[in-house]
Amino acid sequence: MSLSTRDGSRGLPGLLGRAMLGQRNRAVHRLDEAKVVDAYRRWAPVYDNTFGRITTEGRRQAVEYVNLSSGKVLELGVGTGLSLSNYKPELEIVGIDISPDMLERARERVAADGLENVAGLHEMDAAALDFPDASFDTVVAMYVMTVVPDPVAVMREVARVCKPGGQVLLLNHFSEESGVRGWVERRMAPFASKLGWHPVFDVDKVMVCDDLVETSRMTLRPMGLFTLLRFQKKAAAA
Repeated sequence: MSLSTRDGSRGLPGLLGRAMLGQRNRAVHRLDEAKVVDAYRRWAPVYDNTFGRITTEGRRQAVEYVNLSSGKVLELGVGTGLSLSNYKPELEIVGIDISPDMLERARERVAADGLENVAGLHEMDAAALDFPDASFDTVVAMYVMTVVPDPVAVMREVARVCKPGGQVLLLNHFSEESGVRGWVERRMAPFASKLGWHPVFDVDKVMVCDDLVETSRMTLRPMGLFTLLRFQKKAAAA
């Protein structure tokens, strides 16, 4: 008896080969994920006073747009919770991050600032969110997409958990192909695992969900290094 697989291979060797390939792919994903967690374990004690300072203005501007909305908000990559006190009290905030070290500091900040509208902070992979479909009115990811091992999977999950008619905001660094900045980014690229983020990251990597319609794109301070993309999820068909 012979078995035929969808990829044209025949018999058990084909099936075993596909299974082994899947195991290798998962191992690579875990390895990349482990590098991210390790990088942010090193960053956690100094994050607020280093990269946190650079990103403060962008976070503030992004949250201003979130505060124009209502309902339930999911913040991907909440980190040490630098943005949490900026959300208006009427919003219900849920944050996730893959780094337990970062989340520990975020929980300390929530307790110290008495942020009663923060409903939960969870250790979770942004590419495999443990939330039902259409759970949130707004999903915001600030300085996240260049960090995750699989940005396409993350975007699919973002679209899934956002309610029809809801909004998605991405605040991120997107690389340039030319100029001095492009040259610097390409030279930094080999050190991505040490940095904890990818200096070379094209905007096309997040334009992958047909049900997310881009509504605006703006360059933010400082020095135009970061871009705020806003999307609206298409309403469900009648």
